Formats: sequence, C-alpha cells, structure tokens
Amino acid sequence: MSEEMMAKRPTAMVTGASGGLGAEIARILAQEGFDLLLVARGEAKLQALKEELETVYGVEAQTFPADLAREDVALDIYDYVLGRGLRVDVLVNNAGFGDAGAFHQTDWKRERDLVQVNIVALMQLTHLFVPAMVERGYGMVLNLSSVAAFSAGPFMSSYYASKAYVLSFSEALSEELAGTGVTVTALCPGPTATGFESAAAMGKGSTMFRHAASAADVARDGVAAMLAGKAICLQGASTKVMAVGSRFVPRAFARKLAMRMNR
Repeated sequence: MSEEMMAKRPTAMVTGASGGLGAEIARILAQEGFDLLLVARGEAKLQALKEELETVYGVEAQTFPADLAREDVALDIYDYVLGRGLRVDVLVNNAGFGDAGAFHQTDWKRERDLVQVNIVALMQLTHLFVPAMVERGYGMVLNLSSVAAFSAGPFMSSYYASKAYVLSFSEALSEELAGTGVTVTALCPGPTATGFESAAAMGKGSTMFRHAASAADVARDGVAAMLAGKAICLQGASTKVMAVGSRFVPRAFARKLAMRMNR
C-alpha cells in the first residue's frame, strides 16, 4: 500500500449491514480502523448502526439504503461511491437470504430475487469494484458462502445452489488475482443465529439451527481470514467436519441428510 493510501483511512463496504452477520462484520471492521459504507434495505437500522460505529469507534460511516433484489442497483451504489470520491478498499458481499419448501411449490419471484441477491448482485459489485483495487495494488473481498455450498439441499435447493456458486466463484477469483495485491475470501459458516431460519420460512421441524453459532463469532473468524488473505474460511469445528466429510460420503447420502435438516 502506498504512503498516500496509508495516510487515508481505508473504507469497507458491507452489504446486508442492517443486522445479523453484516452488522457484526461492520463492528469488527470499525474496530480495526476502517471507515464504513453500509448498504441494506432498512434505512432506520442503517442509521442506528452508523451512529453506533461513529460514537463507539470514532470512524466515519455512510449509509446507502438499497434493495439488492432490484436489477442493476449495484450501478447506483457504484455511482454513489464515485460521486463522493470514496475509495472502497474492502468489499463485503454479505447480503443474501434463503427460502424453504419444495421448489415447484415456492413463489417464483422470491426464487428469482434469491438468485439476484445471492449471486447476481454479488457478481456485479465485485465486477465494479475489483478493477480499481487491482489498479491500486491493494484490496480485499469477503463473500458470504456457507457450509451449504458442499452439498445439494432438498427443500432449500436454490439457496444451497447459490452458495455453491459463491464458493466456486470466490475460489476462482482468488487464483486469478494472485500477485495483484487483491485477495478474495469465501466465508463458509454453518448455521448462524441471525434470524435466517425465520426469514427463510423454515418449519419448526428443522434441526438445522439447534446448535447455531453466534453472529459475532462467525464475523470475527471471517474478518480474520480475510485480513490474512485466506481463500476459504470454514468457520467452526462442525463446519470443517461437514465440509471435509462431504468429500468422502456418497452424494446421495449427503443430500438425504440435508433434506432431513431442512424439512
């Protein structure tokens, strides 16, 4: 990093920052000395987090209320950054959601929005902001994948598939950008206490969230892995066991186990 860049406090942009894992990641980055650009739908929650970060950590935080399910909203975010002369040194693509149910019975718009938020917006933001990072020779991208990336997921088929995409995409970019000063990290947590299961309309019979990790723990491990330049962060011992185990058990067994957890 140049002396000029060192003199200016680095800025991190976090999507899905209004609560849960995104808010915890923002707090950790603020503690590390990053200014923040907070992106999410909930304007009131963003404003409250902005005030908290500025008061507690003495950083500068800006907010950009946006629904990433809207096509090309990433361009609006990019224009905002350019228009204010901001420099995004860290891009955290955290926004995402899941949907539960048999695919043929789910709402099509929600399925489309899931792919737009979990995959397309993540891709587009990365495509917009990474070139300037490469030009500067410094930058970090943290993409939220999941342990779900390592298996098919009956009754959450689109969500599992979207996280498999994020993992593969992130690993590929990590190799492409080797030697440029820009790193890409895929954070793969297991079930995390963020309210995900309620938002995904998962039934009471689901066993997935009975031993969920805290959002603060997942955020801390994810940021640490990103700062260390790791390509993949398998957060938590159980997640590592599940990810490694998926290589050795038959895929039919893995998907039936996932079905039992999701149903």
